[in-house]
Amino acid sequence: MERKRIYLSSPTMHGKEQEFVQEAFDTNWVAPLGPNVTALEKEMTAYTKAGYATALSAGTAAIHLALKLLHIGRGDIVFVSDLTFSATCNPIIYEGATPVFIDAEPDTWNMSPQALERAFEKYPHPKAVLCAYLYGTPAKIDEIMAICEKHHVPYVEDAAESLSSTYKGKHTGTFGKFGIYSFNGNKIITTSGGGMLVSEDEGAMKKALFLATQARDPARHYQHSEIGYNYRMSNITAGIGRGQLLYLEEHKARKQAIYKQYQEAFADIAEITMNPLNPDGDANNWLSCMTIAKGCSVNPDTIMDALENENIESRPIWKPMHEQPVFADCDFMPHHEDGSSVGSDIFARGLCLPSDIKNTPEDMDLIIGTVRKCFTDR
Repeated sequence: MERKRIYLSSPTMHGKEQEFVQEAFDTNWVAPLGPNVTALEKEMTAYTKAGYATALSAGTAAIHLALKLLHIGRGDIVFVSDLTFSATCNPIIYEGATPVFIDAEPDTWNMSPQALERAFEKYPHPKAVLCAYLYGTPAKIDEIMAICEKHHVPYVEDAAESLSSTYKGKHTGTFGKFGIYSFNGNKIITTSGGGMLVSEDEGAMKKALFLATQARDPARHYQHSEIGYNYRMSNITAGIGRGQLLYLEEHKARKQAIYKQYQEAFADIAEITMNPLNPDGDANNWLSCMTIAKGCSVNPDTIMDALENENIESRPIWKPMHEQPVFADCDFMPHHEDGSSVGSDIFARGLCLPSDIKNTPEDMDLIIGTVRKCFTDR
């Protein structure tokens, strides 16, 4: 009999989600918008302490609207995290702007303040800095924001992976001009898809809502003076999100426990290092990751193949954006003065470990045993 599949990070449902969805059916609010959407926005602002929130079809849509609201367009430059998923960067291209990729730094794997300063020396007038918080770990937010403020450039937070993470007691996503969250299927909570844009700027958020609903002018007939988008979240999807939000802190605690279990289990293997955490933050540990020491005979593929042989899902670290063929013509600012890339090194030596909160003790023992065997059987 085939061994059960152990997933990297799959949705965890609790039953409350169905109650909100059923309410949508019972009241015939199955079209976009509705009471669940409004309630989810209020509940998210209450949780994160963000000023205003707009529920959207995806985190990518939220990034796109943030760039639109900053009037970023053709010929503009946006400084953006290099070690991230492409969804962080794609909306820059949607608007005809040019991404300049900022390397990671080794302490948190997030945007390097040193590389960011170097980018400002070369490109003094970018329109925005867009920073992703990798695998749920907050960046050196104070340092990055100080640089942005010095150069009078707005800061946008891609907190898609870091919902519930905090930095110095404040939620990621609530520091910059705009913050975005994702509720994709593998995130810490999910609406099956969907995202959220947050900001303290009430006027900007009213404009975001306008753009997200096809930019329909306030007229009795259908009139449009601007190009809009079909970016609003559905009432059914929002119902799932409301049920999930009730368990967010529980999910976070379980994710943190998984990270600690890996950290303790591999403490005696000198070649393994877990992904670093920011001591000034409280990470949600969305995904637990590891790197392998340089020169080790074991590599990430060795471990991922061994896990797959046990029907266990794992993943490589995000491939840095400056190494992606689609962005081959874009500039890259390295962390190190010698031009070497921190992100490329992490990608070459790292992998994401199974971080599903439904993993049983037996599942975790199998995962840990499989990884350890790669090093003990050499």
